[in-house]
This record gives sequence, structure tokens and C-alpha cells, in this order.
Amino acid sequence: MKQLSDTILLNNGVAMPCYGLGTYKAEGNEVERAVTEALELGYRAIDTASLYGNEQEVGRAIRASGLRREDVFVTTKVWNEDQGYDRALAAFEKSREALGLDVIDLYLIHWPGVNKYKDTWRALERLYEEGSVRAIGVSNFQIHHLESLMKDSHTVPVVNQVELHPRLRQRPLHDFCLLNNIQIEAWAPLMKGKLQDNEILASIARMHGKTVSQVILRWELQHDIVTIPKSVTPSRIKENSEIFDFNLSEEEMNAIDTLDTGERIGRHPDELEF
Repeated sequence: MKQLSDTILLNNGVAMPCYGLGTYKAEGNEVERAVTEALELGYRAIDTASLYGNEQEVGRAIRASGLRREDVFVTTKVWNEDQGYDRALAAFEKSREALGLDVIDLYLIHWPGVNKYKDTWRALERLYEEGSVRAIGVSNFQIHHLESLMKDSHTVPVVNQVELHPRLRQRPLHDFCLLNNIQIEAWAPLMKGKLQDNEILASIARMHGKTVSQVILRWELQHDIVTIPKSVTPSRIKENSEIFDFNLSEEEMNAIDTLDTGERIGRHPDELEF
């Protein structure tokens, strides 16, 4: 990957940018400015969700950017309380109206829960078949969720967006997704700043004249993980994008891999029952 606009092909043939801006807990003018800044810098993927309460501002910034609609890849998600066939369809219409976009590029089930996600998936399949979305996927799904979903449907998710960072490599899940042509995508790729003082990362960063955050993001890209770091600070949004002018060696990649302890900053999907 050489630049911000580089893409990967999803299993349905849709091209998705390898890198984008996350917008969790960013609201109002703050998120609108962040999206505007990111698009001006060359970001071409924006990730939001109905839970975030900022779809309207995200959509406004995208429309005001002057970019062609097909040049910006927009992801949003159906929230837990809106799961089920009819409720998911209604939730999608609310998201589409808030974003002000006719077609959503990627629509995800935000969390699996216990027993509604298959009905929700049927709703997403309908949205895909009618052309309201270009691709459908899931978020926070474990292997057993994916196996169960794929057994009872005819559409394989294009993406599984999960918590993933050097402390939580998710290797078995990543391997399963690779085997089934499901693109893995990282949320909280920087572990909310909890890795800034790690000496292994700091040493590698010094070697390349980069920051710890830039090293982590580069590590993820070199593992073919789609990455969406969240920031509302213009300087940080710029810093996070400056990761295409260096490469980590195999030894450096392996050293970062050893940091995996299974530590999470979010909930384990199997603990979030609804």
C-alpha cells in the first residue's frame, strides 16, 4: 500500500479503501471538521454508526467536500436495539436519511448479540439485493457467529470489523476470515493511546523517525488489515495518514506481534447479550 487512496477488493468485487477515519464519540461541529480535514488530506473512507449520533454531520461534510460521491466510501452500522428484520430495515432508512446519501457503501451489524443477527442479516441481504447498499458485513463477530451466519445464509459478509491492535492480534479470527475471504477491519487500532509508552514500539518508531501511532498503523496495514483510526484533531489526522513512506521489516513486524496478550479495551462480544 503506497497511498491513502489504495483499495482492496471485497469478496463481492467492490473496492474498499484500506485506510479511513473512524468517528466514534465525535459529534457536532467537531466531527464535521474532522471529516472535512480528513477528506482534504486524501482519506477516502469514513466510518460511522447510528449509535454515534453523528451521521447527519458526517453526511454534510461529505457533500460539502466537492468530491464525487463514488470517491468516498461510507460505512455505517445497525445498532443492537434495531436488530431483527423489520427494525433493521427501518433503522437503515433512518441512517440513509441522516447521511443524506441514496446508497451506503458498507452496512454492518454492529454487534452479534444472541439470536437476532440472522434475521438482521436477512434484512441486510435485501438491502444489498435492491441496491441500497454496495456491500454488507458484520462487526465484533467471533468465529462461531460467522460459522452460524454463513450456514444459514447465501451471502458471506465482506467485512468483519473488530477490536484489533498489538495487544489483541485476533490471529485465529483473522485466519478464519482470510480462509473465507472476509476482510478484517480494525477498530481502536491504537488501543486508545495505551501503547504509547511501550519500549518495543518506541524503539521501532525512533529507528524510522516516526511516532508510535504511525508504527502501529503501519503494522496493521502490512498485515492487510483495513484500519480506521479515530481522531478529531487536525494534526493527529494528518500524522495518522503519514504512514506510506516507510516499511517495517519482517523482524520489526514479528517483534510487534509478540505484544499480543489478548487484552481488550472494549467488551468481549460473547459477554454482550441482547
